[in-house]
Amino acid sequence: MSTTPAPLPAPADTETTLSLAELLGRGSLAIASYAALGVLLLIVGFYVIDLAIPGKLSKLIKTDRNPNATLLTTSGLAAVGLIVAASIWSSGGALQEGLLATAVFGLVGIAVQTVAMVVFDKVAGISVRELVAEPDLQPGARLLAVTHVAIGLITAVAVI
Repeated sequence: MSTTPAPLPAPADTETTLSLAELLGRGSLAIASYAALGVLLLIVGFYVIDLAIPGKLSKLIKTDRNPNATLLTTSGLAAVGLIVAASIWSSGGALQEGLLATAVFGLVGIAVQTVAMVVFDKVAGISVRELVAEPDLQPGARLLAVTHVAIGLITAVAVI
């Protein structure tokens, strides 16, 4: 007869008791939720960029086919995408908290990106107003586009 007590049954782990269908359903819901929030933040980012760049962006890009406005907008949206992706990455897997953190960090990131973009443009002495008035792609637009993405990357890493 043994004097050691019988081991107690291990507590049920909710992660291991979920069926594959439940795990896939939750994962799909998380993906759809983050994607919808990401698209909303990109739309907000577009309109904030629209406020920061002189002229109506949709007209400058679609009708005027302005390469400078297009490059500055795409670089700004790429920067917003980096910030949103970093916010999702840093959420740690908790869906509700992650969505809230992504929304807050995404909006703060858009604000920081926009302020940094305007400040850098002023410090560099490159007039965005003059750039978007030019019909041909300008070297200054290339420079500002790269700095916008770099500022977005810096902001994204700060989120992580």
